[in-house]
Amino acid sequence: MIAYDLKCAQGHVFEGWFDDEASFLSQQKQGLIACPICNEVSVERIPSTFAIRSAGAASGPEAPPAEAVARRLVDFIRHHFEDVGSDFAKEALKIHYGVSSPRNIRGSSTPQEEETLRQEGVDFVKIPVPAPPESDA
Repeated sequence: MIAYDLKCAQGHVFEGWFDDEASFLSQQKQGLIACPICNEVSVERIPSTFAIRSAGAASGPEAPPAEAVARRLVDFIRHHFEDVGSDFAKEALKIHYGVSSPRNIRGSSTPQEEETLRQEGVDFVKIPVPAPPESDA
């Protein structure tokens, strides 16, 4: 897995995770990568400052590889957020309006549902989480 820093045509900077460079290029060509802020599909890779150390920087502990950080983030999300599947927008609205108790949730939503959440003032973050390996399912 590889993480790229991306920038949409509107200037928003975000991160995307891909199996490899070929996956990124294929998804970019097909318009499958969208800015999580404005949904713009015209995106480009930008230079990342992650783990770049200047010659004069003091030596210290090495930063963990991006893949290890991504794996830890995915594991944290899987273990600390309830998977509500395709009911994400419904559950988020219930929590927002006090119908359900507040809790961490994860799931999927359509662009229309995401727009409704924005209009209702519900804060959410889109993070691509790969499917768990068959042994974890």
